[in-house]
Amino acid sequence: MNIRPLRTAVLAASLAVVSTACSAPGNGGKPEVTVWMYPVIKDEAAGKKYWQQTEADFERTHPDTDLTIQMQTFDKRDAQISAALAAGSGPDIVLITPDQAATYQTVGGLLPVDDAVKDDRKAFYPETLKAATIDGKLFGVPLFQNINTTAYNTKIFEDAGLGLPKTWDDVLAAAPVLAKQGIAVMDYAGSPEQTLNLSFYPLLWQAGGSVFTDDGKDVAFDSDAGVSALQFLVDLKKKGGLPADAATDGPAVEGAPIADGKVAMRAVTSLPELTQMRAALGKDNVALGLPLQGKERATYGNPGLLALTSITEDGNRDAANEVLAYLSSPERQASLNAAAGNFPTRKDVKTPGTGPDFKALNDSLQYASPGEPSPAARQVMAALAPYIQGALGGDLSAREALEKAAKEARELLARS
Repeated sequence: MNIRPLRTAVLAASLAVVSTACSAPGNGGKPEVTVWMYPVIKDEAAGKKYWQQTEADFERTHPDTDLTIQMQTFDKRDAQISAALAAGSGPDIVLITPDQAATYQTVGGLLPVDDAVKDDRKAFYPETLKAATIDGKLFGVPLFQNINTTAYNTKIFEDAGLGLPKTWDDVLAAAPVLAKQGIAVMDYAGSPEQTLNLSFYPLLWQAGGSVFTDDGKDVAFDSDAGVSALQFLVDLKKKGGLPADAATDGPAVEGAPIADGKVAMRAVTSLPELTQMRAALGKDNVALGLPLQGKERATYGNPGLLALTSITEDGNRDAANEVLAYLSSPERQASLNAAAGNFPTRKDVKTPGTGPDFKALNDSLQYASPGEPSPAARQVMAALAPYIQGALGGDLSAREALEKAAKEARELLARS
């Protein structure tokens, strides 16, 4: 596909942020492979040291290739990568998200990476590969993933004589019991600042639904499954099972009802949020479980993808694939996850910790969905979120809300 429109759109605004990277053979004819890496490891000094060591380790075992890993920042990442692809002066390999993969592949900015995983494809969790598969080809090697699952204030359930809810029916049954005590059984972040990947979409997947059709050309969230997911929230709200401000609440733990013991569980919880809950409620009063079960069991897990850019020259393709295979190998994934606190995308790599929390998170990996990558994913999310708020506020029925949102989303897809 011609990427001339992309060049016109981004060069004037963002070319200044591009770091020049050499992908042509050099240094005595050796192929040179450049990787743009972002702050996966939060400690900047530790991250710099880790990736320098990774370079050295690779070159020791692959002496015929020069590897350069350049640290970048998340600030203006989209503009930086777009400008690099347009100018033809960026990296061979770049760390991106599934949504970015869908966008950059659409404008011809990425190359398939199936060869990089041809010997290990079955070792990856299928959903992590699905996140980067477009038109039957793989456009990103999953390097790591984050995982979310259910967190419970166990003391609330124990005091009420209730078991920990594992299914939608369990949650609905517990709602009126806890509501009599002024406690909402589950929180929900309905604010537009919260990505639907961490609020409504896991419920949609648990209902057996999807955001888009299989070919990605239409939305599908207005299906019966979608209505079922939104009706679950509406019914919970009516039973006093959600906080009064659920339609506008943000994702924060600190200062929120769940940290004050006014909410009994959070259905989509990350490891940092678990730490915050324990700090507020006491270490022994919070536990993790599997994702909730509706028609299906599902949650959100976001993989980081190593993508091969269209800038990579033919003479560098094999060397770049070797780098991709090396960085995503079991040994390197285990090392990176230990340093960054992330989770593996391979079934043959252990989680970076032990104990009940890590067991629950590890067991939840098999239920993780990476979302539904689409160049229009963020725009569709922005169109849908206000209508979910409308249903929670009682202004629209669940079906009316999703039908109106779908009409707006389809108009958006038609324009794009």
